[in-house]
Amino acid sequence: MAEHARVVVITGASGGVGRATAREFASRGDRIALLARGEEGLAGAAEDVRQAGGTPLEVPVDVADAAAVDRAAERVEAELGPVDVWINDAFTGVFAPVRDIEPEEFRRVTEVAYLGYVYGTKAALARMLPRDRGTIVQVGSALAYRGIPLQSAYCAAKHAVQGFHESLRCELLHDGSGVSTTMVQLPAMNTPQFEWVLSRLPRHTQPVPPIYQPEIAARAIARAADRPRPREYLVGGSTVQTVLGNRLAPWLLDRILARSGYASQQTAEKREARAPANLWRPADSADGRDYGAHGSFDDRGRAVSVQQWAARRSGRIAAAALGTTAAAGAVTWRLLRRSKK
Repeated sequence: MAEHARVVVITGASGGVGRATAREFASRGDRIALLARGEEGLAGAAEDVRQAGGTPLEVPVDVADAAAVDRAAERVEAELGPVDVWINDAFTGVFAPVRDIEPEEFRRVTEVAYLGYVYGTKAALARMLPRDRGTIVQVGSALAYRGIPLQSAYCAAKHAVQGFHESLRCELLHDGSGVSTTMVQLPAMNTPQFEWVLSRLPRHTQPVPPIYQPEIAARAIARAADRPRPREYLVGGSTVQTVLGNRLAPWLLDRILARSGYASQQTAEKREARAPANLWRPADSADGRDYGAHGSFDDRGRAVSVQQWAARRSGRIAAAALGTTAAAGAVTWRLLRRSKK
């Protein structure tokens, strides 16, 4: 095992971005605690970690259960050692207009995609603060800044995580704590969530293009864990443009998304009537399938982010954002002209 090996906890580790992130840290020889509900996905993630050179620990847990998350953290420290990095990435959602989402479904998404982050953060803080060291990474989204149609529950949860993160960061700075927190805002990713998300749309769901491969997110999350000083990392040019566009002309984005937001989140294929949904139970428990890190959009997924390449070399995400301001302004101008036609 490498001398620099760390203990890294990843929630939502059985698939998608969490799965790719586990492989990224494992390639460094780290000890990885994999937290998720699905047994098939956890087993696959553990094998990925072993193949990449890391040490896995499978911890079945529902992050919506605060006591269970704390017990999971206790087990991790007992079996792997003190937690150095805690990454909150668990996800669930519902694709439907607000009128078609049940109250209990809103509650469930909030419990997983927001409160799950709160419970994970508190479990990490309970162990990191007495040691005065450690890093917490919140995996966010461009949708933490800009709500879009058909994903109201998920957008609301990401907005909540953003506010929670900012409050916690201020408190840690006030205390002069050696514990750090940062947030990584992601673009549309090619992950299995579009295979298993609960949907009431007539056609198959898809990420809003441009679509990026989960390994881009994994590298950004690892970099954030290494350098948590920035308050957040914006990943992908589309994320930067979304954040800037929403600050400059949110009213314009309202109208554009009202026109294009429904079609851009659906393919031409009809939705399968019996498609798995992971809102109440893991998708792999229904069909015994390990979904892995990638979704069904590999032919459209971008394996490289020019914005991230520039950010790594500048040393500051702000520099990358400034470098794309002109492009974002041009896009906003084009959209403005289009909206007037």
